[in-house]
Amino acid sequence: MSTQLRQRAGTVVRRASSGDVRNLAAVSSSLLYIIAPYDRRYRWWQMFLIVLVFYSAWASPFELAFQFIGSSSLFVPDLIVDAFFAVDIVVTFFVAYLDDATFLLVDEPKKIAVRHQAVVPHGRGLHDPLPVRVPHVHGRQNGGTVFGFMNLLRLWRLRRVSDLFARLEKDTRFSYFWTRYVKLICVTLFSVHSAGCMYYWIAAHYRVEANTWIGTQVSDFKERSIWVGYVYSMYWSIVTLTTVGYGDLHSQNTGEKVFNIFYMLFNIGLTSYLIGNMTNLIVHGATRTFLMRDTIHEVSRFASKNRLPDSLREQMMAHLQLKFKTTELQQEGVLADLPKAIRSSIAQHLFQKTLESSYLLKGLAEDIIIQLVSEMKAEFYPPKVDIILQNEIPTDFYIIVSGAVDVLTYKNGTEQVLKKLGANEVAGEIGVIFNIPQPFTVRSKRLSQIIKISHSHFTQIVQSNISDRRKIIHNYLQFLRGLEPEILDEIPFIRELLTDMNDQMPAFEVIEVRVDASCSCDGILIKSKNLLLFPLSGDKPTRVVMHGRRPDEGDGTRTAPGKLVFLPESIGELLKLAERKFGISASKVLMADGSQVEELNVLREKDKIYVC
Repeated sequence: MSTQLRQRAGTVVRRASSGDVRNLAAVSSSLLYIIAPYDRRYRWWQMFLIVLVFYSAWASPFELAFQFIGSSSLFVPDLIVDAFFAVDIVVTFFVAYLDDATFLLVDEPKKIAVRHQAVVPHGRGLHDPLPVRVPHVHGRQNGGTVFGFMNLLRLWRLRRVSDLFARLEKDTRFSYFWTRYVKLICVTLFSVHSAGCMYYWIAAHYRVEANTWIGTQVSDFKERSIWVGYVYSMYWSIVTLTTVGYGDLHSQNTGEKVFNIFYMLFNIGLTSYLIGNMTNLIVHGATRTFLMRDTIHEVSRFASKNRLPDSLREQMMAHLQLKFKTTELQQEGVLADLPKAIRSSIAQHLFQKTLESSYLLKGLAEDIIIQLVSEMKAEFYPPKVDIILQNEIPTDFYIIVSGAVDVLTYKNGTEQVLKKLGANEVAGEIGVIFNIPQPFTVRSKRLSQIIKISHSHFTQIVQSNISDRRKIIHNYLQFLRGLEPEILDEIPFIRELLTDMNDQMPAFEVIEVRVDASCSCDGILIKSKNLLLFPLSGDKPTRVVMHGRRPDEGDGTRTAPGKLVFLPESIGELLKLAERKFGISASKVLMADGSQVEELNVLREKDKIYVC
C-alpha cells in the first residue's frame, strides 16, 4: 500500500539519519532498500545514462547504414553501454515512484515491480527495452538488416533526454533560452544524422550501385572509407533540410524518390517547429519592452490630448519607466499566486524590522506588527514624484523603506521644503490620525521604496488591544511634541491640542479643542482612547456643543463659551468633563428648551446642551 513519505531511514544503498530526509528525497521499505527518485546520487546516475543515450542515438542509425562497423571498432563500446542499461533495468525495480492519481510516493517493492515488470517499450512510464546486441553471424554484416533494425529499439532511450530538457526548462538555475536552444540543436542534428544514415542504407542495399544517389558520384562507394559515405550522407541531408538543393546529389531510383518525398514532408514540420520555437524565444525576451513602449505611447497621447502640464507628464513617464524597470522587485506581481502564509513570511522578512524601527509602531507587540506586515503594500517611486498631495483625503499613511522624500507646503504660490524624511520614517500620518485633509505634500527626493498601510486596516488591528493602542498614543504624542516650529505653524490646532493634553491622563478621559474663530480644526476633537483610531467604529462619534450655564441665562461674558465635544460613554462622564472645563459643579444636562437629558443616545450631531 502507498505510504505518505515514510521517513524512517534509507536513501541509496545505505541507511540514513533523519537529517538526510529532505522533501521527497528519502524513503525506505521495511524489507528492502528503496531508492528515492529525487536522491542526488540517483540523479547523477541518470545523468550518466543520458550521456550514453546520446551515444546510442548516434551509433544505432550509423551502424544500420555502415554495417561492417558493428563487428569491429564499435562492438565493444556497444556491449559496455548495453551493460550499463541492463544494470539500470535492475535498479529500476528498487526505485520508488510518484503515483499520478494520489501524488503519493509509492515505496512498496511489489507495486514497484508490477509497474516496471514490462521492459519492452509499450506504455508510459516503462523503462528501457532489453539491450539488443547481435554479433557477426555467418559472414553477414551485423547480423543482417533485420538485426540492424532491431538495434534501433535502443532509440527508445531518447525519452530520457526529452525528460531531462523538460526538467531543465522548469529549473530556474538554468537559462530557459539556452536550454531550449540546445534542445532545438539536438533535435536538428539527430534528424540530419538519422535521415542521412537511412538514405545511405537505401543506396547500399539497391541492386545496381551505379543507379543510386551516391553511386553516380562515387561508383565504388561501398569499398571506400566509411567516412566518405558518411560525409556524403550528411551533406545531402543538410542541403535537403535547408531547402538549398544544389542538385549535385539527387535520387536516381523509385525507392530514393519515395524516401525524399517523406523526408521533405518531415522537413516542413521540422522547419516550422524550429522557426516557431526560435521566434517565440526571441519575442519572449522583447515582450516587456514592447509592452512598455506601447504603454508609454498611450500615456503620452493621453497627456497631449488633455493638455497636461509638462511636469505632470514627466512624472507619469518616470513612474511607468520605473514600474517596468523594477518588475522583478514588485511585491504584488511576485507574490500574487503564492499562499497567504508564504506571502506573510516574505513580507515579514523584508519589512518587519522597518516597521519596528518606525517611531509610531515602536514597542508594539510582535503579533500586531506581523498582522500589519501581512496586509501592507510596497511601492517604488522615482525621483520628483508626488506621493501625497496637500489637501487630499487621507486614506493611507506611508513608511519609508529606502530612499528619501521631502515634506512640502505651498505659501504664496511657491513651494517650501519643511522637512526631509529618510528610511524608517513615517509620512501622511497627521492627516490620517486627525482625519483632516493632508496638510502637506510629500514628494520623493530620489528612488524610494515605500510601504503603504491602510488606515481602516490599521484601525481594525489595533482597536482590540488597549495596551498597544496606548503605546501608539504615547509614541504619537512624543512625535507631536518634537515637531519643528515651522511645521506647527502650518497646523495651528496642534499647539492648542498639546497644551490641553497630558500624556499621563487616564485613558478614557475626553479631550477637546475649544471651538472659536481662530481654530482651523472645527470638529477635530479627539478622545484619548481612540486618538489614532478616529473614528474607532464604523460611524463617527456624536459631537455636541456644550455650555456651562442654564439655557435661559443667555450668552454673556461671565460664562465660558460653548465647546464642541465628543459625547463620552455616560452622563456621569459628561458632568465630570463640564466640571473640569467650566469650573462648575454640574448635576444635570438640559436641552435648549429646558428638557432634561436622561440618555445620551437621544442626542444628535451638533445639538446644544447645557450643564448646570
